[in-house]
Amino acid sequence: MPGVHPAGRAAVLGRPVGHSLSPLLHRAAYASLGLTGWTYDALDVGPEDLPDLLAGLGPEWRGFSVTMPCKQAAVAVADELEPLPRLLGAANTLVHTDTGWRAENTDVHGVGMALQVGGVERVGHAAIVGAGGTAAAAAVALAELGAETVDVLVRAPDRAADVVRVLGAFGVEAVVRRLAPGPVEAPVVVSTVPVGAHADLAGLTWRAGQTLLDVLYAPWPTRLAGEAHAAGAAVVSGLEVLFWQATVQVELMTGLPAPIGPMRAALDDR
Repeated sequence: MPGVHPAGRAAVLGRPVGHSLSPLLHRAAYASLGLTGWTYDALDVGPEDLPDLLAGLGPEWRGFSVTMPCKQAAVAVADELEPLPRLLGAANTLVHTDTGWRAENTDVHGVGMALQVGGVERVGHAAIVGAGGTAAAAAVALAELGAETVDVLVRAPDRAADVVRVLGAFGVEAVVRRLAPGPVEAPVVVSTVPVGAHADLAGLTWRAGQTLLDVLYAPWPTRLAGEAHAAGAAVVSGLEVLFWQATVQVELMTGLPAPIGPMRAALDDR
């Protein structure tokens, strides 16, 4: 395979990281691609650890999947930024190049594909619950699906500035609303709220015909997903986000097309 490193190392970085299914997906891809000299691990790393970690690595390290709380730090330590992480201020992927480390963001692809798997081909009015780095990625994905108006539901409206900025860059109207019990009006909703803060979502109400993408996948189903499903809404798991963003990471790190079937089988058979 010309241009493919015969041996390579990669890993997912974050804290905590033990629950991550990224190793399962990437290892399945390497096995299917015949990359017998490649390994993929999980490293418990905080944002403050990234500079020293990257500085001490050899050329065998080909890339990293980056999860919370390291996504913003990945942008700060990168030698090169692709447009998406530059816009978002967050990267979920670091790729080793001849000149250093390049920051990429495949979360946008993951959210967009997850929504399409859930039957959402086009968006007019949508909502994002939360305002962190994943919310900004969701904003881009919704804009790419044609969103004209996006409600941003947050506990503290002043925290929504980054998501509003990203939506504005795509000409999408952002309506910031304080998160409170009651109906979620938008037909398409992306929740980016971490599991530790799900108590703040108590009292949200749903209806048949809505689509909810909850970016969490462990534990599943979340209480939020269960309530939306019980009300007749279509629910999409964060496993879809994880899966589709990982397929792009495999291609970025190995230079080979991601083996979709074997990766999906590994996820289904876990």
